[in-house]
Amino acid sequence: MRLITYEDFKDLYLKISQRGFNFILSKFSFKKSARTKSSFNNVNIQASNWWMIPAVKKRWNKLITGDPNISYEEFISNDFFANSKSLKFISIGSGVCSHEISLAELNPHWQILCVDFSKKLLDKARGIAENKNLKNIEFIDEDIYKIDLPDNYFDIVFFHSSLHHFKNLKEFIPNKVVSKLVDNGKLIINEYVGPNRIQYPKRQLMAINEGISILNDEYRVLYKTKFKKNKYYGSGLIRMILSDPSECVDSENILPEIYKHFDVIVEKPFGGNILMSALKDIAHHFVNIDNHKFRNLNQLFNFEDCYLKENKSDFLFGIYKKK
Repeated sequence: MRLITYEDFKDLYLKISQRGFNFILSKFSFKKSARTKSSFNNVNIQASNWWMIPAVKKRWNKLITGDPNISYEEFISNDFFANSKSLKFISIGSGVCSHEISLAELNPHWQILCVDFSKKLLDKARGIAENKNLKNIEFIDEDIYKIDLPDNYFDIVFFHSSLHHFKNLKEFIPNKVVSKLVDNGKLIINEYVGPNRIQYPKRQLMAINEGISILNDEYRVLYKTKFKKNKYYGSGLIRMILSDPSECVDSENILPEIYKHFDVIVEKPFGGNILMSALKDIAHHFVNIDNHKFRNLNQLFNFEDCYLKENKSDFLFGIYKKK
């Protein structure tokens, strides 16, 4: 593991440029929960990450659903639960609930409960749901470790980019997931399942930097700076813990623990091994895309596809049935 890297200092500078000193000061707390909340409470964070690129989202759709124009929410609703009666659905670590709101719109007969410790994010979600006049979605701003949920109650437990924030999955999954599901209940995840604390192996760091070199110079200027992204050094462990103690704390154990308690219905890897880090802080160049940018970005997509032929995907969509 890398305790500290050049990337940590570069990231500190970029965070100040993008989010201001107040965000950095929020990390100076002895409470792990306070540092974690500071990473999520800002509903208007200015950053430039791979998930903001429309072409990347279409890539995810194609890899998960087979069609770049069909989202996984539609895939879930139409291919797996189209004939279901009213379902009790809980999302743990739901954040601003964009996916849950989409599912509520697609499935008005479902009862959807969103649980997250950030009141700010859930307040934003409540406002969106009210504007859409959704009556089948509720929100609880509480720590999942403290809330008392009924056993054998939910038909579906859902995680979108949140399960990798929970520690000690050997206890968390049986106690907070399996026990809450009815017999034959389903677990649905869209998750990072790569190395803990994003401690990539050397071969992956080399591949990420090869991916960066594919991009044209003008598309490698870092967000809100005049500097160019030439190399990615990987995250240092100390900075990861100081910034957000929950980030990828037990991510590499997600799938092994799921397999102990669930049978696989469907699993769809969708990469991210190269794209997430290569596009970090330069993704804004590809939001509004022309043919030239698309061709350059597609070169990077093809490069990641080649990498994935011999390496496990860091991101995965899955539907599982309780054993």
